[in-house]
Amino acid sequence: MVSITRCSKHSGRCTGYIAQYNPATGEYTEYMSSQAPHVMRLLLTAFVLGIPENKLRCIAPDVGGDFGAKIFVYPEMAAMLYAAKATNAPVKWIESRRENCQTTAQGRDHITDIEIAGTRDGRITGMRVHTYASLGGYCSTIAPGIPTTLYGRMLAGVYKIPAIFCEVDGVYTNTAMVDAYRGAGRPEATYVIERAMDLFADEVGIDPAEIRRAHFIQPADFPYDTGLGMLPYDSGNYEPALDRALELIGYQQFRAEQAAARQQGRLLGIGVVSYCEVCGVAPSKWIGLAGEGWGAGLWESSNVKVHLTGKVVVTTGSMPHGQGHETTFAQLVADELGVPYEDVIVEFGDTQGALFGYGTYGSRSATVGGTAIYKSVAKIKDKARKLAAHMLEAAEEDIVFENGKAFVRGAPDAAKTIQELALQAHVAYDLPEGMEPYLDETSYYDPPNCTFPFGTHICTVEIDRDTGQVHVLRYVAVDDVGNVINPLIVDGQLHGGIA
Repeated sequence: MVSITRCSKHSGRCTGYIAQYNPATGEYTEYMSSQAPHVMRLLLTAFVLGIPENKLRCIAPDVGGDFGAKIFVYPEMAAMLYAAKATNAPVKWIESRRENCQTTAQGRDHITDIEIAGTRDGRITGMRVHTYASLGGYCSTIAPGIPTTLYGRMLAGVYKIPAIFCEVDGVYTNTAMVDAYRGAGRPEATYVIERAMDLFADEVGIDPAEIRRAHFIQPADFPYDTGLGMLPYDSGNYEPALDRALELIGYQQFRAEQAAARQQGRLLGIGVVSYCEVCGVAPSKWIGLAGEGWGAGLWESSNVKVHLTGKVVVTTGSMPHGQGHETTFAQLVADELGVPYEDVIVEFGDTQGALFGYGTYGSRSATVGGTAIYKSVAKIKDKARKLAAHMLEAAEEDIVFENGKAFVRGAPDAAKTIQELALQAHVAYDLPEGMEPYLDETSYYDPPNCTFPFGTHICTVEIDRDTGQVHVLRYVAVDDVGNVINPLIVDGQLHGGIA
């Protein structure tokens, strides 16, 4: 049996709201700490207050950090709107740190029984998992989906196990509600399968790193269906990550030091974890088939405008809350359009000004929100090529767009810059037949699959035999996250996650 206790939010990320009601129009405005203002607008209007959706404007400025706990509808969101109408005055409420710790959604709180079947020569043939998952005192917005879809369906981890059975019982308790926070189901699944691998390795007397290696899904197996109802893993190569982590930690040398230390009465320990995570949570067809009660698909939206002067405004349905989205998204657009980074502004978080978007969670912002932006930029470039062909009196298929310039292939000296093309599209007195003015494009992106990043983490510790105190000696992480837009931001996210 393993037990995972609740992971509470760090105090200091307190929630705040300002609500206002306009009796002349019957419209509400609410500033909120939220990761998904469009979803909050929908839920508050259609399911709580019973008012038309277009009568509520939700504005979520840069939240500054949260990692899941501000996805949900909280009672105070509705209470502020009600109070603003009742008093006919703006109403503000700021949560105290004590209130934050007492009432904000928390993560985990599982009690799990694991049964492993295998052979004495080191082959796992099956695993049975039964989990009691606390939901807290009442059901939060997406709470049932965390211990089911994002936990139960990820129990295979990075391993080929022929048969896995999982049963999850949601339990109401006397705690704050339990929902998505820092990983949301995936860390719980990793903990269970990795404990299972260690327990099995200990039982059959085989090194735990080698037990993992022997059961890895191989590159030739992808796309790989675990049989648990998760979308097929698209790709992966787990062994090099394990090998690199073992090399960095000095695995064999540490094992020798560990054995010698035991003879001296010292307790040295080493933990190896190889993981796979489902990220880019979005595909609408899968979300529907998985039975999620989220009420909608999880596609994402974007709009990209290139103004007359060549300055660019990007509007995204995604939401930053400490991950550096404004930097990453601006880099993406600047690189694709060939404009200076400082010429790109990223806007978000206002249900009146932004396209409907599902916000940020499930590690989906770059893969889903970023791809929506990429597709809008691609439409801008296509239109720019058509306009350049007209201006240069050339065939469209002969036009190349590179480094912010469109030119006839082989003749870059006669190029038209994106700024010149934006001006021409804006004044609109000489456009190709049927072309609409202005460089302004919108995209809605619903990906065909999630993404499945992976890696291996290893930690060495020394435990004080008398007190039980654990001292971390070294921590090594080898992660494969795919294409990296901004290495500094990725490193920062990894450091924060590990801490």
